[in-house]
Amino acid sequence: MAFRGWRPPPPPLLLLLLWVTGQAAPVAGLGSDAELQIERRFVPDECPRTVRSGDFVRYHYVGTFPDGQKFDSRYWDTAEDKADKNPLGIYWKDRQLLVRVQNHGLSYDRDSTFNVFVGKGQLITGMDQALVGMCVNERRFVKIPPNACYGTGVIPPNSVLHFDVLLMDIWNSEDQVQIHTYFKPPSCPRTIQVSDFVRYHYNGTFLDGTLFDSSHNRMKTYDTYVGIGWLIPGMDKGLLGMCVGEKRIITIPPFLAYGEDGDGKDIPGQASLVFDVALLDLHNPKDSISIENKVVPENCERISQSGDFLRYHYNGTLLDGTLFDSSYSRNRTFDTYIGQGYVIPGMDEGLLGVCIGEKRRIVVPPHLGYGEEGRGNIPGSAVLVFDIHVIDFHNPSDSISITSHYKPPDCSVLSKKGDYLKYHYNASLLDGTLLDSTWNLGKTYNIVLGSGQVVLGMDMGLREMCVGEKRTVIIPPHLGYGEAGVDGEVPGSAVLVFDIELLELVAGLPEGYMFIWNGEVSPNLFEEIDKDGNGEVLLEEFSEYIHAQVASGKGKLAPGFDAELVVKNMFTNQDRNGDGKVTAEEFKLKDQEAKHDEL
Repeated sequence: MAFRGWRPPPPPLLLLLLWVTGQAAPVAGLGSDAELQIERRFVPDECPRTVRSGDFVRYHYVGTFPDGQKFDSRYWDTAEDKADKNPLGIYWKDRQLLVRVQNHGLSYDRDSTFNVFVGKGQLITGMDQALVGMCVNERRFVKIPPNACYGTGVIPPNSVLHFDVLLMDIWNSEDQVQIHTYFKPPSCPRTIQVSDFVRYHYNGTFLDGTLFDSSHNRMKTYDTYVGIGWLIPGMDKGLLGMCVGEKRIITIPPFLAYGEDGDGKDIPGQASLVFDVALLDLHNPKDSISIENKVVPENCERISQSGDFLRYHYNGTLLDGTLFDSSYSRNRTFDTYIGQGYVIPGMDEGLLGVCIGEKRRIVVPPHLGYGEEGRGNIPGSAVLVFDIHVIDFHNPSDSISITSHYKPPDCSVLSKKGDYLKYHYNASLLDGTLLDSTWNLGKTYNIVLGSGQVVLGMDMGLREMCVGEKRTVIIPPHLGYGEAGVDGEVPGSAVLVFDIELLELVAGLPEGYMFIWNGEVSPNLFEEIDKDGNGEVLLEEFSEYIHAQVASGKGKLAPGFDAELVVKNMFTNQDRNGDGKVTAEEFKLKDQEAKHDEL
């Protein structure tokens, strides 16, 4: 509410009037022959302010004669000028008095209180005196003697007038906006200044407690600029200096609200307004992001740059602490490129310059977040707070990183493609999360280097390593398990860290060879294999002969592979017509640098 020109939906107007019997209180000084009598029929528990001379009041009333007869319009038939001036403080419309008494309570046909200054001669003397000292929501029964009324005239001579009065509002032309803060958060890093944009909830009531509007009922905050004329003057002033999370009551006199005319619908003229405000959000259009470093690792060898790919966890909240999203709840990091428009501008900027393992808070104003429209459960014009934890990052141009921690004195034989390796490793993520360990399993991992048995980055990281050496190999995801990762084991787009110790190296065969001779090859090789001399070699004969050569040291199979599969593959290569047997015409050797031959 409090937006100039705004018209809320009409709330139901409920007025509960309690009838409480009190004692008449005589007031001296109004004449020796009669006294003004005031009976306080209901007095509220809280009375922060009472009517004084010079105050402006709004009240409801019923006026009757002692016999209970209500004032009737006939008394004004010959005194139209007095009816127009309304000197009694009675509301007249179309020559009819629009009040009635029903069931010992008050009800009103009109939709307006009587509004008047007290103590300035605008009321009859008795009413001027009777209103002094009243509280808002107080109900008085007033008996006014003729000498404090009219005595004679259009009212019958010597008439005593009875008024049943309910006070609704008090203010004074010297009043200012009143602010009562009833909750203030322990931390208040920033307060509302002129030209700030705010989001707040409020209940709007009159001084008597009647609700006329509520943002809570609409389940939507009121969003506006402060101090630039978008609000009524009293609200513009009353919001200044508030912290996010603060709750305050702002009481506004009508000349700083909707004035004499009201808002034309739900707020009557000359009404004081009370706003119970809870501030949820605050920013200025000139704001940039703010960054608060929570945890920065001691060792930060590299910081993120535009074009890097990051994996990070986050909690996303509004300024009042309301959680709108969390990667932790999904048990999966948020993975993205930075500096390339894949995320909102504020996060693109806030994720630059972070270390792996760093925790920071990034506060993003709405013009660098989701703007006026918001998104999903993020309200429009909302300031966003991201508490992030950087798990890892890399650049698509990265290669592997190798750090050697130990080399034995004799490190002359280095691993190469085709060698058979046995090694131990611990595999972890950049944040230290352990993924796998051969030490924990109690057995080595065995591969043939360059055969595609491990990810490309690991294959690269194991080369030119000697037995006994210990090294750390860091593998970017495009040389590891890529965007998909390994379900349930390795997250997608994860940088991997392997701590490796090489335990055994068996030299492999030259590239492209699966079997070589260690000595001279017999010129009658086919005949030696064809033991039954029928001119055909079957797989069984071929396999028996090759295994015999390996056993005697005359030949060598490529290490690390299934020997039977290797031999079968060799036989298939010789069986050129695919009939399951090799003839002398089919049988050929493959030259090996003029030194050895391979079948």
